Amino acid sequence: MVAGPTLAAMTDLLRRGRASLAFGFLAQGVAFALLVTRIPAIQDRYGVSDALLPAFLAAVPVLAGVGSVVTEKLVRTVRPSRVLRWSQPVVLLALLGVGLGQRMVVLAVALAAFGLAVGALDASMNMLGVSLQRTYGRSIMLGFHAAYSLGGVLGASLAWAGAHWELALWVSYLPVVAVLLPAVLVGSRGYVDGDPAPAEGKAGGGGVSFRMLLPLCLVMAFAYIGDSTVSNWSAKYLQDVLGSSEQLATVPYNVYMVTTLVGRAVGDLGVRRFGAAAVVRAGALVAAAGFAVVAGASGPWLGMGGFTLLGLGLCVLVPQTFAAAGRLFPGRSDAAVARLNVFNYVGFLVGSPLVGALGDAWSYRGAMLVPMALVLVTLVYARSFESEPDRYGGGHERSRTADVGRGGNGL
Repeated sequence: MVAGPTLAAMTDLLRRGRASLAFGFLAQGVAFALLVTRIPAIQDRYGVSDALLPAFLAAVPVLAGVGSVVTEKLVRTVRPSRVLRWSQPVVLLALLGVGLGQRMVVLAVALAAFGLAVGALDASMNMLGVSLQRTYGRSIMLGFHAAYSLGGVLGASLAWAGAHWELALWVSYLPVVAVLLPAVLVGSRGYVDGDPAPAEGKAGGGGVSFRMLLPLCLVMAFAYIGDSTVSNWSAKYLQDVLGSSEQLATVPYNVYMVTTLVGRAVGDLGVRRFGAAAVVRAGALVAAAGFAVVAGASGPWLGMGGFTLLGLGLCVLVPQTFAAAGRLFPGRSDAAVARLNVFNYVGFLVGSPLVGALGDAWSYRGAMLVPMALVLVTLVYARSFESEPDRYGGGHERSRTADVGRGGNGL
């Protein structure tokens, strides 16, 4: 008589935890897009020179890496749900600080807070996603990242509206923060820390071996080199190399974001049907084909087709890399995710300068072949994604025990 209600309560808890975490991913997508898509306006507001701008931009991922490392230490004594619950408001308030400030020192402090909090947020958010996937017993990580992509589309659209109507930064940011801040605080009460995994699997329950984690770190970095290539160079490439209009040059990144959303929305079904390794291999091949089309495109519309393929291919790599780290180190998944997350920022830092330097020294068409080659290296490491437990099949949630007492609604 007791087992039925207990199972029903557990199922409801997990569903609320999944929905709450998905909203957290969405909110982060909105916030990050609002920052990166308004960089020209931020530069104008604070009078940041073109020479100084790269230093400001590089500081964010560097500090985010620091935040991720600190989070690895922090979650030894503090639940990941609490780290996520309090880092997300800091991200939103830092974003508002960027919009409200007028002096360069305010911008520096706001971006520093944003970077550190983003590192903690990204790490803890994916820790919860990995543990929830383990508790569910089937692939759900791509769905969380689909919510992030949806937030990115919404944030970019809001940024476009702000730029179109020539709104001050604080006017663009304040309503968004006013809506999202209370929403994420309320939503965070539904966060669920999954149960600690038993010491099983390839790496058992011991420490995180960097040698074993390295293939996934490389895949993460290569995926973000590809992603940063699209976000930073697609508009310039379409306009300067393929001869498009300035207006048309803004389209590829939007198309890329939409196809990323679509690919992630259906990706979990592919993982359940074919397995994570097969989906990663397919994603790497599609992404490489996209770069090849972009490099050889004879006109802007063909180039746009290449960027469309890139979104469909790259979108599966990052979520599956986090999931693979959780499977590889079942007893130390939080530490593995935190360390892996650092290579998110490594790829972001390397990608844009690498393509820019190669484009200036060689050609931008040739530069597109470099991220293509790096993405293809993923095929070499695809075996790191193999794991029978991730091919759950049948669409049934596996009834593992979640630690109800570790929900994120405590203070």
